[in-house]
Amino acid sequence: MSPPTRPPAFEAGPDRPPRHGPGAHPAGPADPVARHPQSTGATYAPVRRPPSAPHPAAQLPSAHTALICVALPALAVSTEQGQLTGQGLEGVYLDGRRVLSRCRLRVAGREPLAVQARMVTADRAHFVATWRSSADQGPDPDVVVERTRHADGTERITLRSAARRPLRLPVEIALGTDLADMGAVASGTAGPELPASVHDSGMRWSDGTATSVLTADPPPTDALASAGLLRWEIELPPGATRSVELRVRPDGAGPVRTAARGTTGPFAPARAVSDDPRVAPLLRTSLADLQALLLRDPTHPGDVYVAAGVPWRCGMAPAEALATARMALPLGTRLAAGTMRALARTQLTGSGTLSGLIPGPRRHTGVLLPPSCTGVEATLLFPVLLAEARRWGLPEQETEELLPAAENCLRWLRTATGSGAYVADPFPDGPLRCETQAHAHRAALLGADLLDAYDRPGGAGLRQWAQELRTVFRDDFWIDDRAGGRPAAARTADGRPLPHLGAGSVHLLDLGLLGSGGFAEGLLDKVRTEQLARLLGGPAMDSGWGLRSLGAKEAVYNPFGHHAGAVRVHETAVAVAGLAAAGYDKEAASLLRGLLSASDAFGGRLPEMYAGEERTAGGLPVPHPAACRPAATAAAAGVLLLNTLAGVRPDVPAGTVALRPIRSAPLGEIGLTGLRVAGAPFSVRIGRLGLAMVEEAAEELQLGI
Repeated sequence: MSPPTRPPAFEAGPDRPPRHGPGAHPAGPADPVARHPQSTGATYAPVRRPPSAPHPAAQLPSAHTALICVALPALAVSTEQGQLTGQGLEGVYLDGRRVLSRCRLRVAGREPLAVQARMVTADRAHFVATWRSSADQGPDPDVVVERTRHADGTERITLRSAARRPLRLPVEIALGTDLADMGAVASGTAGPELPASVHDSGMRWSDGTATSVLTADPPPTDALASAGLLRWEIELPPGATRSVELRVRPDGAGPVRTAARGTTGPFAPARAVSDDPRVAPLLRTSLADLQALLLRDPTHPGDVYVAAGVPWRCGMAPAEALATARMALPLGTRLAAGTMRALARTQLTGSGTLSGLIPGPRRHTGVLLPPSCTGVEATLLFPVLLAEARRWGLPEQETEELLPAAENCLRWLRTATGSGAYVADPFPDGPLRCETQAHAHRAALLGADLLDAYDRPGGAGLRQWAQELRTVFRDDFWIDDRAGGRPAAARTADGRPLPHLGAGSVHLLDLGLLGSGGFAEGLLDKVRTEQLARLLGGPAMDSGWGLRSLGAKEAVYNPFGHHAGAVRVHETAVAVAGLAAAGYDKEAASLLRGLLSASDAFGGRLPEMYAGEERTAGGLPVPHPAACRPAATAAAAGVLLLNTLAGVRPDVPAGTVALRPIRSAPLGEIGLTGLRVAGAPFSVRIGRLGLAMVEEAAEELQLGI
């Protein structure tokens, strides 16, 4: 079977070791992922680089202030100045290669003064600058320069005269590129700019393996290849405008084809209205970012899935792709189906212990534990997504086609536990992580429900194993203390529990959707669930901007640590949903408001994470310089948050949909239109008293309890 789109060779960032090969698939039959030097040992002490380490990790260029236009496989990275200088990440990228790194505009020998930069849509940025002919003419500008830059490598530069006299202006654009791939750019190993040659109405660059061509309309009056310079003499009468359009492409390539611009997208055109003005922009931006991150399987173009995030992870990341598709189910089931079909084609086969595993790379999980295996997480999430997609209306035929892959995942789960109750992560010799047991328990219960629905064997055995897991988990993974106790983050190979309080525990509240709008049973009893809710809502975990990935009182807490204190948007959204489902509205509402405030501060586009600094009056969330933005899980988290407010819980096979909104209505009245349940439009409104009303639904659906 052919694998899905292979990501670029470089996937960097705080979650990942500096380099992975394309696809990050198995390194050999004994290990589903490439071995990592931190993945061995049983003590799991904080990992620290020796002072004499000869090859420190490359410093990633900062991305937190960049304006990133995305329409994969294309993206354009700019600063607020609007000029492309070739520094850092700046440039236009197509299929992971920088086809343009420098695009500097000068008017009469001087650069215009940048005054505004903003994202217009996910794939388009707009820049405004001004230009004065002379200081003797006063402070007002003579020319307004506007630049609209698209992810696909198109840029329109417009000069508008504000002068009272005609202007004749020499306009120059200096161009260049190194044709470096994203990995080289991010690691600082990109080579110098390539020599240019004049080509048709623009410039051409080639390194022997790839070629980039830039064309200009109207054609320049002069071109200087040695400097990569295009020149125009522009006449500007008072009040007039003149424009130049640039277009960069690989040599011989036509218009960039993106998955988001297909005839029919996978997402419903959902909209939100609310008393809270932050709600509508959150959903609008979430939907736009998800569209921008879409990729098509090159061998099965009908199957779409999302890239993990830009600029660092522009390819398929199995665990993130499945988690995103799950959170986006209120927008329809097409993304879920395409993601699962693509990953089913990568599933390992044979008779060994890895049979049924969906491969995935290792991912750093902070200083307290070795890297985890995203393949384990993806394998446990696959049957959950299939079961829940069926509840949202995935057609029976598509469900049955994907059922064998889900069965293989569940067989791997039983193999991975052996004669015990726990799943090691990484399998087979890693620590026993709290969240991995939560993923496994949920997969067993929802998988059993799925098997029973299609008269497949194995459901009873999965439920029995889940019961045994609940029994031992409540003893082995709970640490009693004077404050009421806490779940252990993990147990080491020698049985020692790690007591630090982290956001991984939120997955104990993520139970999974069963029939009639109910959730599966959890690993914690009612008393311990209440204690966990109290901890998550306490000041050590709730930063005021969202949930910290590690409690502020822990010894290794670092507000910028990606698993040591930073706020991770996906985990915060999962916490909000789990707390609300368990009836802890106060804690859920506090985290929800914090995330919404952060979204507003970030212009509606939430990054995958940001610093866990304590919120103060008048303060703003502090960006993480290496976070992906947009990120698939962060974009889909907006959908999960709003669906949590509405409490939409469908059971399409049973012909029902339940509404269980957050009763406290923390954001006042809210209306969601254009969702999808059973493949049909679905709209719901929640009043200020927390009462919900269905305004549009498929005729065959009945309102459940």
